[in-house]
Amino acid sequence: MSDIIQLLPDHVANQIAAGEVVQRPASVVKELLENAIDAKATIIKLLVKDAGKTLVQVIDNGSGMSVTDSRLSFERHATSKIRSAEDLFQLHTKGFRGEALASIAAIAHVELKTRQAHDEVGTQLIVEGSEVVSQEVVVTPKGTSIAVKNLFFNIPARRNFLKSNQVETRHIIDEFHRVALAHPNIQFVMYHNGSEVFNLPESNYRQRIVNIFGAKTNEKLVPVNEETEVVKISGFVGKPEYAKKTRGEQFFFVNDRFIKSAYLNHAISSAFEGLLKDNTHPSYFLNLTVDPQTIDINIHPTKTEIKFDDEHTLYAILRASVKHSLGQFNIAPVLDFDRDANLDTPYEYKDKHHPNVPNIEVDRSFNPFQEKQVSGKQTTFLKKQTLANWDSLYVGLESKGTQTQQDFTSVQFESEEQTGSIFKDSNQVETKQTTFQIQNKYIISTIKSGMLVIDQYRAHQRVLYEDFLQHITVKESMSQQLLFPVQLHFPPQEIEILRQVKEDLEHTGFLFSNFTNDGIEISGVPVHVPESEVSVILEQLISDIENEVPDSNFSPTDLLAKSMAKSLAVKSGQSLSVTEQEHLVNSLFGCKEPNMSPTNKSTFVTLSVDELDKKFI
Repeated sequence: MSDIIQLLPDHVANQIAAGEVVQRPASVVKELLENAIDAKATIIKLLVKDAGKTLVQVIDNGSGMSVTDSRLSFERHATSKIRSAEDLFQLHTKGFRGEALASIAAIAHVELKTRQAHDEVGTQLIVEGSEVVSQEVVVTPKGTSIAVKNLFFNIPARRNFLKSNQVETRHIIDEFHRVALAHPNIQFVMYHNGSEVFNLPESNYRQRIVNIFGAKTNEKLVPVNEETEVVKISGFVGKPEYAKKTRGEQFFFVNDRFIKSAYLNHAISSAFEGLLKDNTHPSYFLNLTVDPQTIDINIHPTKTEIKFDDEHTLYAILRASVKHSLGQFNIAPVLDFDRDANLDTPYEYKDKHHPNVPNIEVDRSFNPFQEKQVSGKQTTFLKKQTLANWDSLYVGLESKGTQTQQDFTSVQFESEEQTGSIFKDSNQVETKQTTFQIQNKYIISTIKSGMLVIDQYRAHQRVLYEDFLQHITVKESMSQQLLFPVQLHFPPQEIEILRQVKEDLEHTGFLFSNFTNDGIEISGVPVHVPESEVSVILEQLISDIENEVPDSNFSPTDLLAKSMAKSLAVKSGQSLSVTEQEHLVNSLFGCKEPNMSPTNKSTFVTLSVDELDKKFI
């Protein structure tokens, strides 16, 4: 039997590795930015076109590469970060596997320009599908510029799996945030389709957070600082009142490397126990510094999962540190009671002289009833005035009722008002209850063949969804003017999402009086939208736009209607009156598609009499 095992060609192996390393354009952004940081760059520029599908370019002023290094950098497992296997446990760099550039070059057109500080000219290298097309000497500034064009050009199946530009841009911005937050001492600039999205100057950690997420973020931050033999913790957590329903602003950094850890996230959530509303998540930006020997980051090619040596100790320290910060800055309630500081006795009061008690002098000889002698005649202060003709004041005021008892016969009373009915009592129609609510979740309605079991949340979603669609399409909706405009603050990237759907929101009844880069001001809301639900609706809308998959044939109005219907629908557990139940049932069957909710789930099920009879057999 002949041998069947053979070595794969390099370009095939690179494409297989690319499936793990490069999942989308955001993965390319992450690898290139980390390489620029490892090159000790102080200014890094990121240029993106068409959400990274057309171009991803990273320009830095780092150390650069020689001619030989530039050629070797595209070979598999070629790296300058480690020399032996023991170096894996002493990592101080971002990349170390040597797979990134080789994998990227296998599935894209790559153009590399690099120059070291002591060289007069640099090197230009063009690689297409793992093949070096050209290598030339060029004039280029110090540092490295890598342009990745036409991603997945030779793997059309992978390109078809990419989401819309909006979703892919969101992933790129997320990766940019993770790298920029970990390195506030480096200046980052990002351009998308020629327009500047971020310009983050060199700053401290707090300023970097504010520069990314908006000026209003500053007042939301609570500092966390703790240093032990095991770990050093620094960073910030968000105040409980600013917690969001979506998991957005949650960042863990271990040795300046972004990681994902559900275990450590639970430590933060338990530290906020009793301070958060239901289904809300606190924001945090925490840096953990540990000994590199105690962690293993070589678990996954994306290097976002870390294996800790002692997770339980880390959990306890992290939870205690966050809890201590919340208590230290009076975020968590104190044990005894909240005192008014204005009522406390000042410390300097003890040094002051006590005021003397005022003397009260009383004139003991004073007598208000004492008679005074005026010009020889004796008079008193309480001189009675005689009113001889006092009874004359009441002349003419006698009523008939005060004269004689016989006068009562002249008094007449009006007859009481009587309301008659033109219908007899026998003709009154008795109203019967046709709907019932079970567990505050389902509505039972009887029909000729049996009964309907309606999910009130899904049914109300369908009713509101078609109502909103009609308002947006017809562009005629009623708006309720607010007495005091509502001011909401969002990060710049979320403001951009709201700008895209602003016109559609106005068609539903929202009125925007001000629209800035860090917040919005709402002066009017739809009639059936309470003022307290405005922020919830917009956060849900932003989350749906970020997480769902809008295709080219996708209608943003549809998503808007779905999102608003989801936020305003009657939730499970809410009790409804008989009138509300009947109105919901009638409205549901007045819809065009009453069978399905906007998310394509059944709104009701039918139980016939035959099915019920079978239950009792």
